[in-house]
Amino acid sequence: MAAGPGTTTDTGPAAGTGEKEDEHIKPFTPEKAKEIIMSLQQPAVFCNMVFDWPAQHWTAKHLSEVLHGKQIRFRMGMKSTDTVPQFETTCSYVEATLEEFLTWNWDCSSISGPFTDYDYSKFWAYADYKYVASLFEDKTDIFQDVIWSDFGFHGRNGRESTLWIGSLGAHTPCHLDSYGCNLVFQVQGRKRWHLFPPEDTPFLYPTRIPYEESSVFSKVNVVNPDLKRFPQFQKARRHVVTLSPGQVLFVPRHWWHYVESVDPVTVSINSWIELEEDHQARVEEAITRTLVCALKTAEDPHSTSAWLNPTEVEETSHEVNCRYLNRAVSAFFDHYRTSKTVETQALRTNGEYVKKELSVHNLMEVEQTDSQNLTSGTVEQQAASPFGPDLVPVQPSSEEPSSGRGGILENDGKDFVAKDGEQFEKLHCTKKQRIMSKHENATVEQTASNSTMAPSQTFISTDDLLDCLVNPQVTKIVAQLLIQGRNW
Repeated sequence: MAAGPGTTTDTGPAAGTGEKEDEHIKPFTPEKAKEIIMSLQQPAVFCNMVFDWPAQHWTAKHLSEVLHGKQIRFRMGMKSTDTVPQFETTCSYVEATLEEFLTWNWDCSSISGPFTDYDYSKFWAYADYKYVASLFEDKTDIFQDVIWSDFGFHGRNGRESTLWIGSLGAHTPCHLDSYGCNLVFQVQGRKRWHLFPPEDTPFLYPTRIPYEESSVFSKVNVVNPDLKRFPQFQKARRHVVTLSPGQVLFVPRHWWHYVESVDPVTVSINSWIELEEDHQARVEEAITRTLVCALKTAEDPHSTSAWLNPTEVEETSHEVNCRYLNRAVSAFFDHYRTSKTVETQALRTNGEYVKKELSVHNLMEVEQTDSQNLTSGTVEQQAASPFGPDLVPVQPSSEEPSSGRGGILENDGKDFVAKDGEQFEKLHCTKKQRIMSKHENATVEQTASNSTMAPSQTFISTDDLLDCLVNPQVTKIVAQLLIQGRNW
């Protein structure tokens, strides 16, 4: 199926509301909700699960009063849509209070304050990846306002959550998260999610530049794709859902997503849920970090701003990265040493279940089976589907990608709503810091210009090489070989 055909999921204000909310009865017990989350292989929207959460009152206005003028870093981007993604390395940054953000957002004629240089009609602002534990470090009681235990994750609350506050048009470039799955609670305004399944990874043209641990970016601007440069993207199966206040979106492991605000102010809270596959994924990420940093620093030892995402503030030396890789491999083995046996198959023999002793090879086979056997999972879901008015599956979308600049951001998002109506911190988190962008490295350009290759041939840059070496499919194989080769 191409990136367009299908229908847009209806999760508008009328979806999933009814008697249950009035009766203060939630449609799923914590145990059932967790069972759904840990088995579901496609995105879905939970309704009527958070109506009693105090965090439903976390509007930008309310938070501005709670934070009492605390400075927050906002990422500033352009509302005009180019065919090139707006990565964080190409954005500028502003330190401002939520009061100043709201003033700029509502009083577009304001000529004072930190947003003075940013015309509201041309720019959006996004306070993204704000870890609640850090933002409210002196107000820890507020952590209890977020109750992820209602979804079966006992003890998980605001401390393990991330806050996102944006203006109209604010968005995150299309990417997949290497670790965990994701639960996203929409508090204020609406956000439109463009999602693509893991099997479509080749059609998304994955890249690790800019580099950020646990994020694999797409070279494609999925809302305004350059189909001449990325023709395979037409094969990607786009799923679109507009998430409304009071709804919780479940994003399964390795689903690609591009997220944009379609209302003047949006507030979201998310939590990344750890999965068994994360232990090997950390080894894959350590391999990726080592390769990216080695090649990119060799290309330009004096600047990391063009390729290192502002989220990455740790040292990038080869010595540090090798230690990081060794710790990841050690952690992999330490995790599986804690339990001598793991039930990998329910083998019914004469009415009894048999437990299978695991080797490292068996463990990786299990991870591959769990993460790749999507077809059988879909069949099982169809046999006993959990979907209904309180759990709405995100379906393939009928929306066609914009063919011109600015098309999708000029829409207020109303036509995407039916007529009726992110251990957290990415498991290895770092703080956002401003890094100004240098788009292309001068050394590469000079080498390319001095090349004796025929004009019709394409020069292979360091980034081209890295895109192959650290392709998720490649690092997965490297991690498996590395782990299998250790006699521990």
